[in-house]
Amino acid sequence: MKFLVNILRIFVGSLFVFSGLVKINDPVGFSFKLEEYFGPTVFDIDFLMPYTLVLAIIIVITEVLLGLFLLIGFKPKHTIWIMLLMIIFFTFLTWYSAYYNKVTDCGCFGDAIPLTPWESFTKDVFLLIFILILFFKIEMVKPIISLKNQLIISSSALLISCAIVYRVIEHLPIIDFRPYKIEANIIDNMTIPDDAPRDIWKYDWKFIVDGKEKVVSTSGEYPSTNGEFVSVETELLEKGYEAPIHDFSMEINGQDFSKELLNEQKLLMFVLYNLSKSNFDISKQMINKSKAAAENGYKVIAITASGIDKQIEIKEKYGFEFDFYTCDETALKTIIRSNPGILEIESGTIVNKWHYNDFNKIRFD
Repeated sequence: MKFLVNILRIFVGSLFVFSGLVKINDPVGFSFKLEEYFGPTVFDIDFLMPYTLVLAIIIVITEVLLGLFLLIGFKPKHTIWIMLLMIIFFTFLTWYSAYYNKVTDCGCFGDAIPLTPWESFTKDVFLLIFILILFFKIEMVKPIISLKNQLIISSSALLISCAIVYRVIEHLPIIDFRPYKIEANIIDNMTIPDDAPRDIWKYDWKFIVDGKEKVVSTSGEYPSTNGEFVSVETELLEKGYEAPIHDFSMEINGQDFSKELLNEQKLLMFVLYNLSKSNFDISKQMINKSKAAAENGYKVIAITASGIDKQIEIKEKYGFEFDFYTCDETALKTIIRSNPGILEIESGTIVNKWHYNDFNKIRFD
């Protein structure tokens, strides 16, 4: 039993540290995931929406510290109690997401390891079992170093975690796991190979035949059945290939200009996912950079999820001369963790990305 406890201690502690570090690299992305849970389509707790980033930071740092505490044996009773409460809460959360199909990715490992809702729930069930074993055998979890060294390591981990969080919030994630990372080609990531597996659907067609209800199942084609059609129900049997980028567009008045714009040899794209929340304190820098880019042969555009009325209002207020295109807000939040942010694109390939705090570093010569 002691051997099992030590193995589980190492596994659970390491998993908590890994999960926390992945999200510490991108706490803004994790805060977006919390917004999904707090939103009207899931738990509808709007009063927490303004605090999603703060909560995200607290959760990810706590996750790292708990994992580390378990590994070194610092305050084992408190550590395992908190772990148990956290995993019970997250097991319920992932079950709810999976059963009601509310959130398609729980964000447990950020964008590094995307998990389906049921995969997330299964992972949490196993973790719950492991932590329960540790909980009932808590007397076997002993410190592996002196109390002084425990305090030094724990304090250092807290300081380093806070420093990383500050750095990535004020700039961009240190490691970008998303399909919009530097050197990624957006066109390639939107393309579905000809030989890629497709979705497999089941269609249950309901008819009234001779006064009785009859259900005929097909893979999509309308059945050749004599009778009065009533309804049809569909079920996804097997998910096919989904392109890494599948919700990106650049539209004006419903017309998609993605193909033309992404084939531009030089494209500078301002990303402002929500104009009501964008930081326009750097509007003069945006104007200066847009003019410098245009002088160096770049096509300059902005892309947002906000409506046309808001676009016109912002253009007139700040004197922006570049065109605004629209795109899905979730896609824009995925592209860059900055509002606004800038992408430099050459023939569909992302050459560089800048947080608004780094606009002063942009050079076009």
